[in-house]
Amino acid sequence: MPVFTYRGTNRSGGSVAGEMTAASKAELQSLLRRQQITPTKMSEKGKEFNLPTFGGGVSAKELAVFTRQFSVMIDAGLPLVQCLEILASQQENKLFQKVLTGTRSAVEGGSNLSTAMKQYPKVFDPLYSNMVEAGETGGILDTILQRLSTYIEKNVKLKAAVKSALIYPIGVLTIAGGVIFLLLWKVVPIFATLFAGLGVDLPLPTKIVIGLSNFVGSIFGLLIVGGIIGGIFGLKMWYGTPQGRFVMDTIVLKLPVLGILMRKIAVARFTRTLGTLISSGVPILEGLDITAKTSGNAVVERALFQVRKSLEEGKSLTEPLKDSAVFPGMVTQMIAVGEQTGAMDAMLQKVADFYEDEVDAAVKDLLTALEPIMIVFLGTVVGGVVISMYLPLFTLIGKLSGH
Repeated sequence: MPVFTYRGTNRSGGSVAGEMTAASKAELQSLLRRQQITPTKMSEKGKEFNLPTFGGGVSAKELAVFTRQFSVMIDAGLPLVQCLEILASQQENKLFQKVLTGTRSAVEGGSNLSTAMKQYPKVFDPLYSNMVEAGETGGILDTILQRLSTYIEKNVKLKAAVKSALIYPIGVLTIAGGVIFLLLWKVVPIFATLFAGLGVDLPLPTKIVIGLSNFVGSIFGLLIVGGIIGGIFGLKMWYGTPQGRFVMDTIVLKLPVLGILMRKIAVARFTRTLGTLISSGVPILEGLDITAKTSGNAVVERALFQVRKSLEEGKSLTEPLKDSAVFPGMVTQMIAVGEQTGAMDAMLQKVADFYEDEVDAAVKDLLTALEPIMIVFLGTVVGGVVISMYLPLFTLIGKLSGH
């Protein structure tokens, strides 16, 4: 009989961990429930299965489709276990299928749906599992699942907006850099050899380009390219640290055009997440904790944790939001109105709708402005290299014609 390791919380809320022999995870969960332990992680000893990251295993789109279908089935009155069984059998993603099968087995063993989902935190994140728990407690699981699917769909739309804003300039700059490197490395040396054989006087632009070509072809040029690649990887690793992430996110938010866009995206995500959690019955302090962890920006995350701390001290939500200097005045004013009228969730959703529209408009404007700028840049740089190579030929042809 296999041995399982487990981690969970006891009746008083303390953390517990240990090992236990059981025929399956479902049996283990049943044994733990008898001991009044709520498991949060269970794995067979020696065969621990760690799910990949959210983006690498189950996509947000797959999760949104599953949640939408799940809500329809629950609303139609189908039993929970049967819903999970049907949805698992229809999944093309084998990893997601395994997750849903494991969730179904845990529910069959007597576990709550939210507890079963917490076993797979990289697929069902804290926001998801906490909202499901609130839906189970309030008896409105179908409504909560509908809100979740809407939230995930809107979150996917926000991520797509970020990609749209960044992928075009990055793509053009990468192509331009690659083309220039190839010209300097392979094409310019051929022209340089030709000019040396003809003994032509080279104009200044041609001398500069040939000098750059010689540098690129030398060991120093290769070292610089290697240094740039190493610097990019180093920067990426540094961004993985808390301090590096905070510094980089601070710089991004202060950029002239991109910073404004990223701030709007951060505000839209914060208000949408917190509004969805509050409307689903999740306590505000827990909602702020989840919202901070899923904000996607270290500056916003730190500000929200500070807001949560101030709220614990008895202050209103609006005061610490103003003090953080991260959120625009309009957002804090709207939230203040929501606090006074008792319609915080509705007000947050309205702010989210407004800022999502703002993000869409900003992305369109940014792409419209960037397109001609990138085309002119690419044409000027590549065209400048090509023309500088032909200038000596034009001079030579002119001399021959005059002769």
